[in-house]
Amino acid sequence: MSQFLIFVRKEFLHMFRDVRTLMILFGLPLVLVLLLGFALTNEIKDAHIVVCDYARDEASRQLIDRLAANRNFVIEEALMSHTEIDAAFRRGRVKLAVVFPAGFRDQLLHTHRADLQIVADASDPNTADLLTGYVQNVVRSYATEFRAERSPTAAPTIDLNVRALYNPELRAAVNFVPGVIAFVLMLISVMMTSVSIVREKEYGTMEVLLVSPISPMLLILAKLVPYLLLSLVNLGLILILSATLLRVPVHGSVPLLVAESLLFILTALSLGLLISGTARTQQTAILTSLIGLMVPTMLFTGFVFPIENMPLPLRLLADIVPARWFYVIVKNVMIKGAGFAAIWRETLILAATTLLLLILGYKKFNLRLT
Repeated sequence: MSQFLIFVRKEFLHMFRDVRTLMILFGLPLVLVLLLGFALTNEIKDAHIVVCDYARDEASRQLIDRLAANRNFVIEEALMSHTEIDAAFRRGRVKLAVVFPAGFRDQLLHTHRADLQIVADASDPNTADLLTGYVQNVVRSYATEFRAERSPTAAPTIDLNVRALYNPELRAAVNFVPGVIAFVLMLISVMMTSVSIVREKEYGTMEVLLVSPISPMLLILAKLVPYLLLSLVNLGLILILSATLLRVPVHGSVPLLVAESLLFILTALSLGLLISGTARTQQTAILTSLIGLMVPTMLFTGFVFPIENMPLPLRLLADIVPARWFYVIVKNVMIKGAGFAAIWRETLILAATTLLLLILGYKKFNLRLT
């Protein structure tokens, strides 16, 4: 029994001396609890909305004030006409629009029934459904108070006419497909590139390749081109399957979508090159690609958890995840039918990220060779 306790004590000593083991035992559960329990939630706060008030009466102003005071909403602007709603959605920040018809207060007072139109960006059906429910709660509360103050004998009813923009059927696939495109292209491009280069070093064939007349830059390009073409094939397969099986066609420009995807693939290949410069074995390259990229891509892209609702540190972390910007591009082009004018900022960020990763990866590659 004493020998058993000695071995138990020895194991505890080994465990507490290893920093990596302690991080896995205590750090990982803490991080997961904080992320999943506090930071990552499907509750929407401070969602940007716009209002279009044709009534301009006391009732519409009171209801707008109620929406502005609600913690779930931030009123971006007041539109002059409902024709401006589509342009507001294409700018990317607005999630919902509320349209008050002319004579809103008179309808409540005389007919005890009024209509209120809700236009929701349903490219993310979960967010659209939640925000519509929040508006419904505010409207129901206002109707109850209006009855108590103005019309105690008859209960006024405010009917919400909901228009789901970009996704009338509120199908989850519309939000799912852009996320899958970003996830697949990132994972395949990064992992296959890093493993391919590390395998050459691990087997000792990289030195043989370097004594050939080809320059290191051309050698790197030769390693990247096959995976670039493979990623484009995967992109084509996903688009065909989404259009035929999932009924999610490309509403925007297909050449623009392919060009943006090509830029994102180059970003991922550059990241794979950078990983190959630090990883010594194929297992390390695979683990770095899977854990270091799969988890951030799932959590901080926006198709699983709303980024706008995350705390500031996590929002800043999401900004450095390339898939986050590509997801926005795909949603705008594929789902909303937007042109380059709506995605130039995200494109510029991806281009700068690609250039930075390519420079760092090439320098790291050269350092490992010397």
